[in-house]
Amino acid sequence: MDIGIDLGTANTLLYARGQGIVLNEPSVVAVREGSRTALAVGAEAKETIGRTPGSITAIRPLQDGVIGDFEAAEEMIRHFVRKAVPGRRPRTRMVVCVPSGVTPVERRAIVQAAQRAGARAVHLVEEPMAAAIGAGLPVSEPRGSMVVDIGGGTTEVAVISLGGIVTARSLRVGGHRLDAAITDFVRKEHGLLIGERTAEDIKVAIGSAWPVPESEGAGQSPSDKGGGGRRAGAFEMRSFAVRGREKVRGLPKTVDLTVKEVRAALDEPVEAIVAAVRATLEDCPPELSGDVMERGIVLTGGGALLPGLDLRLTSATGIPVTVADDPLDSVALGCGRCVEDFDALQRVMTAA
Repeated sequence: MDIGIDLGTANTLLYARGQGIVLNEPSVVAVREGSRTALAVGAEAKETIGRTPGSITAIRPLQDGVIGDFEAAEEMIRHFVRKAVPGRRPRTRMVVCVPSGVTPVERRAIVQAAQRAGARAVHLVEEPMAAAIGAGLPVSEPRGSMVVDIGGGTTEVAVISLGGIVTARSLRVGGHRLDAAITDFVRKEHGLLIGERTAEDIKVAIGSAWPVPESEGAGQSPSDKGGGGRRAGAFEMRSFAVRGREKVRGLPKTVDLTVKEVRAALDEPVEAIVAAVRATLEDCPPELSGDVMERGIVLTGGGALLPGLDLRLTSATGIPVTVADDPLDSVALGCGRCVEDFDALQRVMTAA
């Protein structure tokens, strides 16, 4: 049984050969203080975030796309493999996705965690390559393809040609950084303390990177879709009732956040992503730049679902930007392709 693992900061997805994606759960482990015993893993553990007693802590073993807590990561991988492939089984061959900017020490930690979780052989594939394969881009052709993968902990920007990464940026900004920006904004502007899950709910409900228009179809420029005089859609009129603890008095309080306020809160991390895309384009060879201009940029990852992000990138670069058909699963599907066509795609992987 060969397994592909998208080991993400927010969620971990497992792809089993011949079966497809068999598991998609949050990368969270609930442990008891002192003993380091895992009490819950995955979705069950995520439910405990912010609601645990002092003796139990809900932790994320991966920070910024790399292992921050080795023991918890090993336990989490072992638990997910057992859950996805129950029963007796031989030691598996694993293909694990890693950020393009990881250090050799961080790579070694991922390999060791996979080996101790039951892998007989571990192969690593860089996330932007897996995302491009999963999004259906022709990575093996001598033409440039550009992908921007925005995950929970990192943003991977890469130009790919002939089965290799020509130029890339790995930015430790992702969905969790967006959540933190909302938390800081609410604390500073409204004097309200909120938790991680509330910030994520706000981002999903009314978060955006560009004024979002009424539904007018695809293929329009940013100036046509909210930045150039057209009437903004109903989304811009939304608000979100936020409940938290008042900073000064310590009492429960509710405030209403608007779409414009949340967009202002997200501006700094979103601008960091835009700057990374620009820098990658500046380093791109001229011939491949022409290919990217013709074929456009593809967004993958959970961050690709942030409304208006494609329009903001198009406005900043002048290049058409599209969202992959299945952005949340693109990396896992690309990892799965490496598992299914192991011999054909072996050159995009690193044996460890």
